[in-house]
Amino acid sequence: MSTTANMTDPVDHTGLPPFPGVRSARCPFDPPAGYADWREGEGLRRALWRGEPMWVVSRFADIREALSDPRLSADDRTPGFPVPAAAGLEVAQSFVRMDDPEHIRLRRMLTGEFTVKRMERLRPLIQEQVDHFLEQMISQGSPADLVSAYAFPIPSMVISLMLGVPYEDHTFFQEHSATIVRADATDEENQAANLALAGYMYELVARREREPTDDLISRQLQRVAAGEISRDTVVVNGLALLVAGHETTANMIALGTLALLEKPDRLARIRDTDDPAVVANAVEELLRYLTIVQDGIFRVATEDVTIGGQLVRAGEALLMNLPAGNRDASFSADPDTFDADRNTRGHLAFGYGTHQCLGQPLARVELQIALPALLRRLPNLQLAVPLDQIAFRNNTITYGPHVLPVAW
Repeated sequence: MSTTANMTDPVDHTGLPPFPGVRSARCPFDPPAGYADWREGEGLRRALWRGEPMWVVSRFADIREALSDPRLSADDRTPGFPVPAAAGLEVAQSFVRMDDPEHIRLRRMLTGEFTVKRMERLRPLIQEQVDHFLEQMISQGSPADLVSAYAFPIPSMVISLMLGVPYEDHTFFQEHSATIVRADATDEENQAANLALAGYMYELVARREREPTDDLISRQLQRVAAGEISRDTVVVNGLALLVAGHETTANMIALGTLALLEKPDRLARIRDTDDPAVVANAVEELLRYLTIVQDGIFRVATEDVTIGGQLVRAGEALLMNLPAGNRDASFSADPDTFDADRNTRGHLAFGYGTHQCLGQPLARVELQIALPALLRRLPNLQLAVPLDQIAFRNNTITYGPHVLPVAW
């Protein structure tokens, strides 16, 4: 097949391999075995993602190059973008799915909410939530599902407090968020979930207009009053932060715990240290090693561009294969090994470039608190079922266990 064919032309895509997004049940922490060939082969790879042909970018350097190139658009309304704009949210567009300069203008209005300094000041609040849900799980007795009892409640509560979302509504937004990130959700299911969350957020924004409090949404509404942004923008950006603010970190807490339980010496390194720098470094290695964002980072070329030596035509889509990039030996020696003392700063777990994850300082602090607290409070923590009985979220953007039965 020609590597320069334009995706807007009638091209026969028969024979293209599917994007192998399912991890092996025997090795649930490793990317699919085929990723090594995709990364080490020549140029980018052409594949089908949910039936859509696109270039898969798998090398560490190529991903950084692609995510830095302004000719590759993150705007989901650009012709050729493989993921359509969220159905039911046509009133406005989230900054996440915009290109610069508008993307960076809106992002800067939120950056101050997630600075490293501000997140460090949140440590006592996060520690309080961690202790609360940990003691609650213990009081309910062993065994327990770590996902529902600990991993999801912590980031859900924290992002709720930051946004001004009542935590008692967490079941509602968790269920609809889960639908949005499901790869096998139908268009009807996706639209229904988006509309339900949008309706909820509009009601919350209206409430904060009447009764402002010390939260992110109320502060964004001050910008509406100043004419800097629209009310609809507050809604869609609030939804983006609400969904991303708990889905990713919750899965990292659960999968990170499981990975540590399978590697007792690394677990002990985190559990027994008094040095916060050791914990912080181990968290970075877990982020690199697990790379739970499986297939959520897309771009479309707005003009012909060469990435990794491969010509990509205008209108062709690209998928950033972050799990493959983070296992690239050019970035990290012996990349398939989890080494809690390895220096992996600069990994791709949060993306790269102007669109890298806004909430990464929050996620880091939550993980740095939640993982050691769990391991220290329950030094005999163990799986309550064999590893091969655990079902994983292979059908979602973010990877992790559906349920994680643990005992102590």
